[in-house]
Amino acid sequence: MFDLKEIKEAHAKVKTGADFPKYIQELIKLGVKKYNTYVSNGRTVYFGNDKYEIKSERKYATLTIANISDKERFKHFLKSHQRGQTDYPTFCNNAAATGVEKWTVDMSLMTCTYYDKLNSTMLKENIPTP
Repeated sequence: MFDLKEIKEAHAKVKTGADFPKYIQELIKLGVKKYNTYVSNGRTVYFGNDKYEIKSERKYATLTIANISDKERFKHFLKSHQRGQTDYPTFCNNAAATGVEKWTVDMSLMTCTYYDKLNSTMLKENIPTP
């Protein structure tokens, strides 16, 4: 099964959102089936086969998640990030400011879904193959 060291090594190769599809392919090879990332502190919970689960540590100081979500503004920030125009900390700050509480990446569906504080879907995207 995978461990946090392997995931960190794969994540270290990600410089911008443009690198995300390659990162997902590496996680699939490690055996990650799904993960949830929490915007407030960057903690991620990774899931594998047979209820295997590991949690990362928080990655940064606590961000305040906006109570009211702004899907359109978030889409704009996401597109900029996917084009490589922002780094990960900037993307997380922008996500928090627009009400994104977490995102879930599902490797079997090849989707990334962003949720607000009410656990309502703000945006669901298909993950492109590199």
